[in-house]
Amino acid sequence: MNTVLLALAVDVVAIVVLACAIYYRRHRRADLMFAYIALNTGIFAVCTLLMAQQAGLALGFGLFGVLSIIRLRSDEISQREVGYYFIALALGLVNALGADSLLVMAGLDLLLLGTMYAADHPALTGRARRRVIVLDVVHEDDTALRADLERRLRAPVRRMVVERVDYVRETMVVDVRYRASDPQGSARPGTAGRPAARPEVLR
Repeated sequence: MNTVLLALAVDVVAIVVLACAIYYRRHRRADLMFAYIALNTGIFAVCTLLMAQQAGLALGFGLFGVLSIIRLRSDEISQREVGYYFIALALGLVNALGADSLLVMAGLDLLLLGTMYAADHPALTGRARRRVIVLDVVHEDDTALRADLERRLRAPVRRMVVERVDYVRETMVVDVRYRASDPQGSARPGTAGRPAARPEVLR
């Protein structure tokens, strides 16, 4: 019992660091912060119960496999945020299954948290932006399209994908990845790299 309580304490500290200190401070989404904490706590509880019933590691990893194939279908969820989901899930598994080895458990927690802290650091991704844009002109040439986008966005375009062209209305929808000229850019906190909910018109 003491081992389980210690593992629970370590897990609570780890998920609070991930969800609150790392994710929420950078992206300001309370709904996903709650989701990460709930997922982590649920995984920890289920795995602890399985271990108590001597269900074995195979069932625990089977649970991980089932959860890992769930695809989150939402324009409001970016691949970055899916990454946080998996780390929250992994922390719950590590702390529940590794309760008998405190050093290994703590070391793996530090590895997972350190990886997310570094990989999602603003120094690496702070200027990355994505926007889905409706242009009021149709460009047949990629060079002209890139030049037009860079003029409108006032930033270098890294990647662009034409999603739709309407020759009747003379409009085109373009998914644009670009690098903002200043670290904050024009985006709200936490929007860097997030899929746009709807196309915006640039004139």
